[in-house]
Amino acid sequence: MEPRTPSETAVTLTQVMNPEHANPLGNVHGGWILKLIDEAGSIVASRHARHPAVTVEIDSVSFREPVYVGNLVHVQARIVRAWRTSMEVEAIVEAEDPLTGERRITSHAYLVYVALDRAGRPTPVPPVQPETEEEWRKWHEAEQRRAERLARRERERLSSR
Repeated sequence: MEPRTPSETAVTLTQVMNPEHANPLGNVHGGWILKLIDEAGSIVASRHARHPAVTVEIDSVSFREPVYVGNLVHVQARIVRAWRTSMEVEAIVEAEDPLTGERRITSHAYLVYVALDRAGRPTPVPPVQPETEEEWRKWHEAEQRRAERLARRERERLSSR
């Protein structure tokens, strides 16, 4: 399989936040932001694999600042690394005040997806070919996050016996 670069499959989803996305104080629900993060990540993973991809884990997510009704939310997602059948995707969320143009990063997440074949079984995915120093740094750091995820799963498996 030919490697793909992060820029080949990167996406940005943009949506205006309306009252139905928020609590009575006008703050957008974290669950709504997670939904947008997962949608963007799923698109990236499916484009990279050229197969359907399912969410295995939302590895970490931070909510640094609130998002308000009326803000535009931009979710930028890109592939970080791929292994045999799994892929790590990074998502960065920005809120924009459409009246001033001010943008601020509000959330950051890493997600893991697995590509599936027509029978619904995990299927191999192409490698990621980083292009920039930052992409190479994140590519290397992904291996540490993967090791931590696998160790956590093993601890959970052992503790459930």
